[in-house]
Amino acid sequence: MKYFMTVIDCNSFTEAAEQCFISQSAISQQIKSLEKELGVELLVRENRQFTLTPAGEYFYRHGKVLLDEIEDFKEETIRRGKDRELSLTIGYPKNFSSLELHQTIVEFTNIYPEVNVSIMSGTHEELFEYLLNQQVDMKISEQRRTFHDDYYNFELKYSDCFIEISSKHPLAHKKEVSVEGLRNMSCILVVSKGKEDSEREFYEKSLGISHRFLYAESLDQARLMVLSNRGFLPIDQIGQLPETISGIKRIPLKRNGQSLQRNYFACWHKERANYYIEEFAQMFRNLLNK
Repeated sequence: MKYFMTVIDCNSFTEAAEQCFISQSAISQQIKSLEKELGVELLVRENRQFTLTPAGEYFYRHGKVLLDEIEDFKEETIRRGKDRELSLTIGYPKNFSSLELHQTIVEFTNIYPEVNVSIMSGTHEELFEYLLNQQVDMKISEQRRTFHDDYYNFELKYSDCFIEISSKHPLAHKKEVSVEGLRNMSCILVVSKGKEDSEREFYEKSLGISHRFLYAESLDQARLMVLSNRGFLPIDQIGQLPETISGIKRIPLKRNGQSLQRNYFACWHKERANYYIEEFAQMFRNLLNK
């Protein structure tokens, strides 16, 4: 079939033979064998010229589609064989809470069961280090620094910022709170040990959110601190947030009367880019923006 298609595409047995790296007599013999197998004439030969019979035209038109499908089939088989032990590690912020991330992992693993998906959480700086050290294939985080040309930065969505606060606190009845009104309260940050300074500096200097900070190693621990009315927990919403537990109120956060927002991205190194990373990022963004 491939020899026949090449002869038609080149409109020449000689050129087709050169392109297929066989002799002209061999490619002619292959076409005759094909006609013999089918029991019909595909070409009408006149000296060095030829024309397609109606059967030949049908065979050429549909055969091209079939050969393309075969090539795709071969490539996918090879890819699945090579990617048999493929893994995909996703890094996400320690204070991140998104139902869409969970849904993306479920949907992705259903479609690509050959890929072992794992996740790691960390502070913004830790995630950047994980990416540099190839501990994660892709990180999800807000933008805090200028983008580097060596990385793809795939925009996901702008977040809406909230605080979670004890329902016993006087601010709990408010429909919204301002950054300015929180500066004398303790801000609870979810952060790994040794990374407190960088997180505090970001929230204090970049967001102007507070001058007093407490630290928790997990989101659950931070919410227990909120329940005991020790401070407020800043939360970004880029998708659907789980309902708050009893005793905690979630309130929109504003600055100068405007909603406080941050831009979230999926980021991965260009040299380590592959289909699975891109597919996961696209699936995640689609769910976030439904």
